[in-house]
Amino acid sequence: MPTSPTRAAALASFVLVASAVALLLSGRIPQNPAYHGLADRRTLLGVPNALDVLSNLPFVVVGALGLAVVRRGGGGNGAATFADPWERWPAAALFLGTLLTAFGSSWYHLAPDSARLLWDRLPMSVAFAGLLTSLVAERLSLAFARRLFVPALVFGVGSVVYWRVTESWGAGDLRPYALVQFGSLLAVVLLTLLRPPAPEAVRADTSWLAGALGCYALAKLLEALDHQVFALGGVVSGHTLKHLVAAAGVGCLAARLAARTRPRLAAQQAPAR
Repeated sequence: MPTSPTRAAALASFVLVASAVALLLSGRIPQNPAYHGLADRRTLLGVPNALDVLSNLPFVVVGALGLAVVRRGGGGNGAATFADPWERWPAAALFLGTLLTAFGSSWYHLAPDSARLLWDRLPMSVAFAGLLTSLVAERLSLAFARRLFVPALVFGVGSVVYWRVTESWGAGDLRPYALVQFGSLLAVVLLTLLRPPAPEAVRADTSWLAGALGCYALAKLLEALDHQVFALGGVVSGHTLKHLVAAAGVGCLAARLAARTRPRLAAQQAPAR
């Protein structure tokens, strides 16, 4: 059953605050050095760890496609991809962050270590902030999304910088970044469940979003089973498949954006609330 914007916001806020408190009480979360010991270290055409590097190319494709949808973003007869032109900004952050992840992740996988991992995580934090703010604008409140966008970006980038600085001090702490990654996705899940798309949105809206979230969950599972998947036949590793599945998830978000039309707020003569 749909929940009112106020109740949905209150519940999402409660869950995020509870998650933050739980992380704070859990104690410092250091980066596990074993994370860099990826399964597939084969060199291809002179490229070390080739499949983990090259499997980032789909992020370029889906990021560029998403940005093209954002740029096009208009529609006739008072309808458009975005109800308000400002909504382009968080959507652009989502897809630009995805595109830049391809380069940051490729750089990391050429020679995996914590210093290079910084450049993998920075653009991902931008993408997470963009996704969360986009959903808030669409399903909760445009005015609140406007206030949330820049702080979400700053906190996301700051969480990665904080982790890297504390890592260099020998006391690495991933708690803020964990909140950015998993807290924002938890909020997206809640918004998806509690606030269905507006009646004027296409019916496929939630299906594409559910597909994206499902891809992300599968990608995290493949990441955790990196060595086990590679041991099945030595053909491809779980981490390589993680990149492909995660890119498919962003592709779902781009397809969702391309498929929908929403009446412009000006055409509706309805102010942002």
